[in-house]
Amino acid sequence: MPTAILTGQPVPGSSIESELRSLGFDVQYASGAPDTETLLARVPATERVAVVDARFVGHPHALRLGLTDPRFPLSAVPGAVTARPEGRQDLTRAMARENSAGGGTALAVDNLADRITAALDADGADVHRPELGSLVAAVPADPQARNEARQAVAAVDDEAVRLKSAVKARDGFVTTFAISPYSRYLARWCARRGLTPNQVTTASLLTALIAAGCAATGTRGGFVAAGVLLIASFVLDCTDGQLARYSLQYSTLGAWLDATFDRAKEYAYYAGLALGAARGGDDVWALALGAMVLQTCRHVVDFSFNEANHDAAANTSPTAALSDRLDSVGWTVWLRRMIVLPIGERWAMIAVLTAVATPRITFYVLLIGCAFAATYTTAGRVLRSLTRKATRTDRAAAALADLADSGPLAEAGARSLAGTARRLPGFAAPAVALLGGAAVVATAALTDFGGPWPLVAAAVYVLTSSLAVARPLKGALDWLVPPFFRAAEYLTVLALAAKADVNGALPAAFGLVAAVAYHHYDTVYRIRGDAGAPPAWLVRTAGGHEGRTLVITALAVLLTATQFKVALTVLAVAVALVVLAESIRFWVAAHKVGAPAVHDEGEPA
Repeated sequence: MPTAILTGQPVPGSSIESELRSLGFDVQYASGAPDTETLLARVPATERVAVVDARFVGHPHALRLGLTDPRFPLSAVPGAVTARPEGRQDLTRAMARENSAGGGTALAVDNLADRITAALDADGADVHRPELGSLVAAVPADPQARNEARQAVAAVDDEAVRLKSAVKARDGFVTTFAISPYSRYLARWCARRGLTPNQVTTASLLTALIAAGCAATGTRGGFVAAGVLLIASFVLDCTDGQLARYSLQYSTLGAWLDATFDRAKEYAYYAGLALGAARGGDDVWALALGAMVLQTCRHVVDFSFNEANHDAAANTSPTAALSDRLDSVGWTVWLRRMIVLPIGERWAMIAVLTAVATPRITFYVLLIGCAFAATYTTAGRVLRSLTRKATRTDRAAAALADLADSGPLAEAGARSLAGTARRLPGFAAPAVALLGGAAVVATAALTDFGGPWPLVAAAVYVLTSSLAVARPLKGALDWLVPPFFRAAEYLTVLALAAKADVNGALPAAFGLVAAVAYHHYDTVYRIRGDAGAPPAWLVRTAGGHEGRTLVITALAVLLTATQFKVALTVLAVAVALVVLAESIRFWVAAHKVGAPAVHDEGEPA
């Protein structure tokens, strides 16, 4: 149990002790700095500890934000400071300074908690200070100030602020106006019944899987039920994040589950629609796989661009300035958020079309909408990249290299081509990646199944992929390299499966691309969590994008269409087992050691 040490003279009628206990703290009293240091030393190093001034006046949610957020080793609000186990050493050192002769911090600060916070700042510790907005957190110096602080507390509805802050600051139109106005109350209902965000996330996944099963029936009633359940799944998907923010139940495992399940839900639903269409005699597996490829490539564009510019120095761009100006005009904000077809708009569209139209029409509209959104966002980012003056860091280059997912063949080729790559112009990396990928995809799509040309093109693709990553990816457009690689690999699998023209080949290809896409998403989530890329042995075992492309084209040359279908199925199962086992092991282990939780406060595309 976390411990809160109340310092100073208790104030008659104060509710601070009961508020701390309601937040889960064991409350102890200290008369001054020496007593506080003694009590601090007695708290086990594995537990959270807080130092709070007994005169504190404020909203309970201000204390909750300041003292219970699990994402930060050190956190403070006026009159209170806290440390998780990883921040205890800094807190202990600051406390010792305050208790030593001469102190060392600003003597004008008249409460111990704030003096400790000042000492932490002086030591260069990273102390999180939550945005309180209209919430009150203060240590009044006299009865009049205390009365004024109590009046300020009474003037603001703590629960209303807490509910409002449970909703993302930036969301899509559908989510903001059609879901969040009531899902926040569902989040509060879950919190009051002790439900966790992970439980709600799991319920959202199960609801989406049931929706996919309903779509797979191929009946109109099944399609209507699928659309309704998909919306219900999205409501729960919003609720889990709102519950995490409402109750500050952030966790490493929860962040991973939320991000991973979003992809699993959507792509499982695509498969359900394809199965339902097949029951009605319509084969739309190519469309389903195309939708998954397009959506995954859109995400890779987002991730690569963000990582390339995560810590870019001298980040200026006229295009970015124009975008900022447009964001200051109300109607353009919502229009721009809607045309990129974020998850709320996209799932609402899919749900409605499923209920009233056919799976083929649903996929046609989805592909057109996502293609337009991808063109809009990618074009804007290309313009920003070309017009900005920025120096990209080694960290950005390393992240792009990890996102590229180069296997042993590309790595060996990159070492031998390093000298050649240094002599090429700045735009060479994305240009070479695009040309090599286009060559293998076009050859697979335009030649007969079983012919040697896709294998020849795949061998060329290995060389172009090696050249693309032979130097650090620090060019203005080098963030396009990973998306080009993703598109090349996925579309090659799609083209070859379609050319095989045998029942079951496209569903097998769907499974293989889904397994590989999971590996690529997992790489993104690890990088965003500052955990680095998946281990080198996993990338080597999976072959890298160029190795898998070469193997798949070789199988298409050496095997019959039926055998190729079986090979795709075997590869899908093998890749899924390897990447899932390693991913689950990593994230569970990270959760157990208390790795920092990463939660996306923007709506993913």
